[in-house]
Amino acid sequence: MNKTDLINGMAENAGITKAAAKKALDSLLVDIEGSLQKGNRVSLVGFGSWSVSRRAARDGRNPQTGKTIQIKAKNVVKFKAGSDLSSAVN
Repeated sequence: MNKTDLINGMAENAGITKAAAKKALDSLLVDIEGSLQKGNRVSLVGFGSWSVSRRAARDGRNPQTGKTIQIKAKNVVKFKAGSDLSSAVN
């Protein structure tokens, strides 16, 4: 499923226009992104939660040359599925 499929499904399930569904989805994504940028955790009970974690700098290896390289530290987004979502999939 891609973004267009999701918008079409939202519009059909909610009985709204595709334009309204796109606007709602874009708003949701902007709000989640903004909260994560501030370092906050986003939780949708039953569905799952997103959080930001710090990945430390580490040594890596260039697979073509075998040379050791330094990989910079960075923030990564993690998603943990909620119980309802996990139950629905299994």
